[in-house]
Amino acid sequence: MCGTRDQINELKERMQQSIVGQVDVIDRLIIGLLANGNLLIEGLPGLAKTRAIKALAKNLQADFSRIQFTPDLLPSDVTGTEVYHQSGGAGTFRFEKGPIFANIVLADEINRAPAKVQAALLEAMEERQVTVSGKTHEMAPLFMVMATQNPVEQEGTYPLPEAQMDRFLMHVLISYPPVEDEVKVVQLVRDEEKKAVAASQNDKTKLPREEQNTQVSLETVFSARAEIGAIAVSPAIERYMADLVHATRNPDRFSNDLANWIELGASPRASIALDKCGRTHAWLAGRDYVDPLDVQAIAYDVLRHRLTISFEAEGDGVTPDEVVKEIIKNVALS
Repeated sequence: MCGTRDQINELKERMQQSIVGQVDVIDRLIIGLLANGNLLIEGLPGLAKTRAIKALAKNLQADFSRIQFTPDLLPSDVTGTEVYHQSGGAGTFRFEKGPIFANIVLADEINRAPAKVQAALLEAMEERQVTVSGKTHEMAPLFMVMATQNPVEQEGTYPLPEAQMDRFLMHVLISYPPVEDEVKVVQLVRDEEKKAVAASQNDKTKLPREEQNTQVSLETVFSARAEIGAIAVSPAIERYMADLVHATRNPDRFSNDLANWIELGASPRASIALDKCGRTHAWLAGRDYVDPLDVQAIAYDVLRHRLTISFEAEGDGVTPDEVVKEIIKNVALS
């Protein structure tokens, strides 16, 4: 078990060489990869959302594609389309795959595209397949969508519906870095610019062989997933995860604040996500069992996008994270 975990830890370390700070974000990207789920990453412009996802893809032996979502994007621009080919007097339609057919798909600024384009992702995210012209096309065994969005820009955007939000395993927030990390960011970018200039003056522009050899193989990811599947979850922890989700649906049984804050609770997908992410968190920590701290560590990312906050709570400035914190405080391990 150690060999696979060591390789995943090396992947994390190499990502940290490209991303200053944001340790929690890198951890969540790794958890999403190993838990076989889709991630929604939210943060203000310039906080390395796209860079973090590219750092993950760069260090994996995986196909990567980036879709820039814009208001004029069409569903076929995402999924692909049937194209007519004529040869020797006969013509046939062939399916030309779109950028969704990759191992890691970056859906950049997903809330800038209209609902029809957002819906084109739904089947791929949930069913791991795409249907075009009545024909079903399977996705690769390793397939995940990592979507980004800006939380403050509202003009020209299309908020994701609750049904699509629920299909994301986790909702990861990126905040401003501390001033010490910002200095390191400036230094990192400066060093990268120097290396880029040196590379442009060198005929050897291909990826160095040693860098190719450090990429983590997909077999390692699948081996990690198999080991995570063997992580033990006690009946008490299973009930604890279910109780946390149950508290979002019956908040009045736990506290008056929760009853006033929550309009609509989380679906059973939340319990499934807590189990997947909790086992992955425990595996990364080197344990073969899940404890309450694993569940609490990932509860915010799993629940924050699955709660509908009441109008009164929004008016009082209550955030989803404050609601999750109150839930954790009031739900006991039985």
